[in-house]
Amino acid sequence: MLFRSRKSKFLRWQRPQYSPLVRQLEVFSVVTQFLFYLGWDKFAGNNDSRRRHRRAKWLVRQLLYLGPTFIKIGQSLSTRADLLPIEYVQELQQLQDRVPPFEIAEAIAVIESELGKPIDFLFQEFESTPLASASLGQVHRARLHTGEKVVVKVQRPGLEELFNLDFEVLHQLVRAGKRYLPALKKYDLEAIYEEFFELLFLEIDYIHEGKNADRFQENFKNYARIKVPKVYWQYTTKKVLTLEYLPGIKIDDRQSLEAKGINLDEIIQLGICSYLKQLLQDGFFQSDPHPGNMAVSSSGDLIFYDFGTMAEVKSVAKDQMIETFFAVLRKDTDKVVETMIYMGLIEPMRDLTPVKRIVAFLLEEFRNKPIDIKAFEQVGEEVYLMFKQQPFRLPAQMTFIIKSITTLDGIARALDPQYNLLAASQPFVRSLAVSNGKGTLVSALAKQVREFIKNKWQQPSATERYLRRLEEKIERGDLQLRIRSLENERTLKRIYMAIKSLIYACLTGLTLLSATVLLSTAYSKFAIIAFGGAGLFSLFLLRSLIALALQEKLDKLADK
Repeated sequence: MLFRSRKSKFLRWQRPQYSPLVRQLEVFSVVTQFLFYLGWDKFAGNNDSRRRHRRAKWLVRQLLYLGPTFIKIGQSLSTRADLLPIEYVQELQQLQDRVPPFEIAEAIAVIESELGKPIDFLFQEFESTPLASASLGQVHRARLHTGEKVVVKVQRPGLEELFNLDFEVLHQLVRAGKRYLPALKKYDLEAIYEEFFELLFLEIDYIHEGKNADRFQENFKNYARIKVPKVYWQYTTKKVLTLEYLPGIKIDDRQSLEAKGINLDEIIQLGICSYLKQLLQDGFFQSDPHPGNMAVSSSGDLIFYDFGTMAEVKSVAKDQMIETFFAVLRKDTDKVVETMIYMGLIEPMRDLTPVKRIVAFLLEEFRNKPIDIKAFEQVGEEVYLMFKQQPFRLPAQMTFIIKSITTLDGIARALDPQYNLLAASQPFVRSLAVSNGKGTLVSALAKQVREFIKNKWQQPSATERYLRRLEEKIERGDLQLRIRSLENERTLKRIYMAIKSLIYACLTGLTLLSATVLLSTAYSKFAIIAFGGAGLFSLFLLRSLIALALQEKLDKLADK
């Protein structure tokens, strides 16, 4: 076999020997800069959506620089709408494993060390160019001596040691955050930290991933159109995973799928129904269904890859599923919340009002159209105000489901922008009623249909619905009365701008005085820095004074 040597980009975190002190300084430096930027934005009163997007982009670049642990943190936080502003959620969703592949010699060394045999003895063919590369590892195509085509997933060298190092560094960071940042005390940072690393260490255990693949395959053994790669256990260890090679077209590649004559509506239905089965029936689902983890075969079958990030929930009985589906159709918030608590997707609390408000909003806004997290921008202030007034932490399983549904929705919209989630799920609902010929399920379905028709027939008029919603808002304490005094608002705005100008004037005078004093001392070279600061603050002062003058003129024109 001939292997071509490639020179890959060297990354700081890939060093064989990484000093704990250096790593700690790198991480704390990024955190300190980020906190400084946030503090400055708050002090300058410039914390609008555009600035938050800018800060979020900077954060994404730093996470990529810090390496795999922090890339994974960013990907995890991209699902935490209960913790982060929408601008950060959106930017972190763009975070991808943009780490270059490592050398073929390193990959072969890992394989030979793990499997205990030379590469030529293990494989008849082994491609030197990776099929795919990520922060945790890379995948190579190969052929066994028996002739079977396989893919070999190889873990990045030194990854576990780096995770152990970051485990300690981040623990120090969490403790410091709890001690010095009071705003973080309302979140259980220790639990989030432990939960994250527990999942991260599982993800780099390829034996665990292989067992997940076998379990997933067993769950879909009676579904001919769902394909799962077979695990070759004799070529699998904790750092090497060998799977059956199942090539396919990327699931969101609409052009290629249409060129093959594949029915896109069927693919959407297959994807939605397979996830409903995973979530509701099996209680075991793939928590990261991005386009790279799903493909379509030339015959139109759906192929699943990558079982390192699986999640579990309490499975729901089939009659409960039917009740929940019809509760969604009826917009029955209480029933939906009750089911979610049973499944462990919502932590039971004394006051579930904020949760019910969010669920009611989702049922109202997204029941008959695609779920798109960007739509939260329209009502973002209200949703995030709920979390601010009564913060609660969603269980990890719920955030995985949110990520799965929004990602799956993006894939479906790429194939058909007009698709409907409920329509696509109908085959799954029908399969529940006829599976195993159980008359009790048919009875349950009939009962729910009767109740749904009765509910539609007795549906109140538009005026009655408006009055009922108004009454519910008063009962929940959601009704907000807003009385505005334009004159007082203008006066307060001018006072605020005047105080801001005064602060800048004081800072300008203070730095100018300091520079003058420094000129007559042995530290005269530092006077240049002070003069520069004075110049900067004077520009801020000038801008603030101009804004104040313009505001006063506008107020006078408004009073005429």
